[in-house]
Amino acid sequence: MFFATTPSPLAAGFGTAFDHPLRRRVYAQTGNAAAQFLEKTLAATRSASAHDAEITQDDKQFTLTLDVPGIAKEQLTIRIEGAIVRIESKDDAPRRYRAAYEFGQEIDTAASSAKLENGVLSLTLAKLVPVSKATELAIA
Repeated sequence: MFFATTPSPLAAGFGTAFDHPLRRRVYAQTGNAAAQFLEKTLAATRSASAHDAEITQDDKQFTLTLDVPGIAKEQLTIRIEGAIVRIESKDDAPRRYRAAYEFGQEIDTAASSAKLENGVLSLTLAKLVPVSKATELAIA
């Protein structure tokens, strides 16, 4: 076997192995590359999730539209709990999908609907009108 030897940084006149200018430059570039990689990864995740769903609202309802290609309506489960909507594919679905969305107001499940057409799931989520629980006390 052939082993190539490199001159020691100490033999080249530098105080310690960490004082060598090439070594510092390599570490600086590595740290910068890691930071750039993480930033690009996070940006890609943000942009991918931004394109997955579109949410609009008016005074009476929220509309959530998202792409779920390759999944039939029988293979999806939609659960609403208060202001949280959970969408999940069942085990027999060819693709896995799982997401949760939290809205600023509770959802009226009786007045809400869902429709799946050409791989696009559209949810019309009616806003629940808060009922006042205030009672008036008689003054004695």
